[in-house]
Amino acid sequence: MPFVDDIGFLLSRASGQLVRSVNAALAEEGLRVRQYSVLCLSCESAEGRSQRDLAEVLGLDPSQVVAFVDDLHRAGLVERRPSPADRRTKLVAPTGPGRAVAERATARVNARVAEQLGVLTGGEQDVLRALLARIVSLPVAANS
Repeated sequence: MPFVDDIGFLLSRASGQLVRSVNAALAEEGLRVRQYSVLCLSCESAEGRSQRDLAEVLGLDPSQVVAFVDDLHRAGLVERRPSPADRRTKLVAPTGPGRAVAERATARVNARVAEQLGVLTGGEQDVLRALLARIVSLPVAANS
């Protein structure tokens, strides 16, 4: 089998293309893919999410997430709040401006992803999403 047919190579190449395209779209908001990911995940919970939870979902070392949260905090997009369940835990929660940036950035990202995946039908995109979610062991919402 030729190397260019290797699944690992194809996944890496597709991911690289998508990340470069999305980073270009996010630059207008002063973000990169991982910062955007942290911001969006923090927007999914009314009270915020712990840095440890963010690291687990993103598959990153917690120290990396701290750096992304620091960047977002300096930009006024997130704040750290004490957890009501555990005073030792800080929750990362979006600010009002952070939610607005996340909304604009998501529209930009969705447009780039649609462009990149435009060679696939909607059904093929759903299958791809479900298969990738199985590989990384994450649940996927129907028709995301």
